[in-house]
Parts: sequence; structure tokens; C-alpha cells
Amino acid sequence: MGTVDGAGVVVTGAGGGIGAALARRFSAEGARVVVNDLDAAKARTVADEIGATAVPGDASEIVDAARKALGGRVDIYCANAGLGSPGDPFADEQVWASAWDVNVMAHVRAARALLPDWLERGEGRFVSTVSAAGLLTMIGAAPYSVTKHGALAFAEWLSLTYRHRGVKVHAICPQGVRTDMLSSAGSAGSLVLEPTAIEPEDVAAALFDAIADDRFLVLPHPEVAGYYRARAAEPDRWITGMNHLQQKWEAGR
Repeated sequence: MGTVDGAGVVVTGAGGGIGAALARRFSAEGARVVVNDLDAAKARTVADEIGATAVPGDASEIVDAARKALGGRVDIYCANAGLGSPGDPFADEQVWASAWDVNVMAHVRAARALLPDWLERGEGRFVSTVSAAGLLTMIGAAPYSVTKHGALAFAEWLSLTYRHRGVKVHAICPQGVRTDMLSSAGSAGSLVLEPTAIEPEDVAAALFDAIADDRFLVLPHPEVAGYYRARAAEPDRWITGMNHLQQKWEAGR
């Protein structure tokens, strides 16, 4: 794939799960990969496995170090690091603040650091790992759902604003994926996500299909498109259906 072979790629949150699968796939396709994770040991383990470079640390602050590690140029940036924050409006302020910082503002900060160079060159690719929750919602996880809506909104804005200037944007919106985040999703995850959960490698494959098709929305679970249409066409009916799911979850607890 010409857009990937030899490209300088950064994947945040790549110490495991979807991020590690993305890093492995990009490396297999010939990219030069920087593996980022807050857990330095995990980042180095994945980097050593695929012959990449580990740049551990806060995903909001690693663009310059990653660019240096790649010889001065980032071609593809995967904003994959995220928090699966459960809770309701009564969740602690810090839970909300952390979800906003990691799931939205880390993407904004990365874009600030990347866009000047990309716009000057007339090319660049920003990949945002959102979630089907960004298109729909997730019961039991208000901070997660709200901030993933924000991540999707920012990815859409980037695409519509800079598409004509060579910046490509992809928003990955899977449902359940067999990762540590799914394992920590509790009974809500067991009810909603586990029955149709896929492997992280399936998510990476879906992204590469979207890159080949130059497609913004990446749906590793194709059925999400139908849910998204139903939500838009008949919002009250859709919310009623989700409320029934909420009641089922509450009864099961």
C-alpha cells in the first residue's frame, strides 16, 4: 500500500489491545513505527517485537519526540490512547476531567503539533480511535460516551476543514473488542459488547480497508451503520430501545 510503505507512523496507547494491533499491522506493511504508551515497559515490548521505536509517555506530549525518532517527519498519527471511564453524572469531577483530557484533548494537542507541517507539505493522515459509543452511546458510561462523541466531532471537523489541503482523517468506531478495556467494562460490557466482540487485529484490518477506500468512517462492526441510521431517523424510538437495554442491565445487577 503506497500510502503506508515507508511512512513514519505514530501509534499512541500501543502497549496492548487495538494500539498494539495497529502498530503490528503498520510495521508489517512496511511503515516505520513509533510505539507510544504510558506504560514504558509495554511500549518497549511491542516495539522490540516489531522492530519499531518506543517513545513512552503521555500521549498529549510526544509528537516532537516521535517526530525526532522518525527522522523529522510524521506521516500518519494514530490517536488511539483512551480511557473507558464508567459512571454517571455523579461520577467524581476528576473522572470527567481525565476522560475529557485523554479522549478529546490529547487529539486536539496532537493536531496542533502536526498540522503546521502537514499543511505545508500538503499531506498527512490522522487516525482517531473513537468507539461505536461516539456514534451511538454506552449504558453505564457517561464520561466515556460523552467524550467519545467529542472525539468523533473533532475528527469530523478536521476532515471537513483540511481535506482539500491533503489531510486525510479516519475515525475508527468499533463495538466490543477483546482487550483489557472490555475486560474492565463490567456487567454493562458483558451485556452489550461481549456477544459480538472481535479481535484487535480485525480493527486494524478495517482501518486498512478504509485507507484503501479513502473512507472517513471505519466500522469494524458493519451493523453499527444501521444503528447509526436508526438513531438519526427515529431518535425517540432509538432512545426508548436503549432505555429498555438500560432497564435490563439494572435488573441484572
